[in-house]
Amino acid sequence: MALMFVETQSLKRAVSLINNLAPAKFPLLIQRVLQKLHLTNERSFTEEEEGKLQAVFEVDSRDLKLVLETITFFLQQAAYHLAKPAVLSQQLQNVGLSEEKTSVISKAWHASAQTVVERLRATSFFPKQLDDVNWRLNLQMSQASKARMKQPNAMFELGISSGSQLVEKVQMEFTHEELYDFYQQLETIQSQLDGLSG
Repeated sequence: MALMFVETQSLKRAVSLINNLAPAKFPLLIQRVLQKLHLTNERSFTEEEEGKLQAVFEVDSRDLKLVLETITFFLQQAAYHLAKPAVLSQQLQNVGLSEEKTSVISKAWHASAQTVVERLRATSFFPKQLDDVNWRLNLQMSQASKARMKQPNAMFELGISSGSQLVEKVQMEFTHEELYDFYQQLETIQSQLDGLSG
């Protein structure tokens, strides 16, 4: 398997901090990060909880932030690569994480990997999603400057949702040529998606 982690100065510092964390509460820290890993716009801990973690682990807020971001990164990479616990363990040891901390992370990953990966697959990284499409065809027969004309157009109303609630409706109007060009772009996107999943 390719390297999941590249050793940078920041990573080395984070690994050193993680290795020095008190072992008693470390498994709980890992469990919480795993529980919240799929929530892209929510932090694993509240500010109050982070204050308590600083006291328990005897680190300042900047170091705690680095530790949490690094642990989150480790677990995100494990999910992305669908890493088996033994592979994750080896990769963590390769960047200098202690055997004790590596064991805690890989055991937690072994217990939670399937749930975490399923949640990540179900989670969109885009907060707004297309939820509803309505359309109708119009035929413009005349205009103030032209007495006789036939100009077809299509009207679309796209319902955009955020989570379970409808946020906005976007309205678009296309002539025949514009609609055909839009369709061609959608076909290109679809073929690229098919290529990625196939």
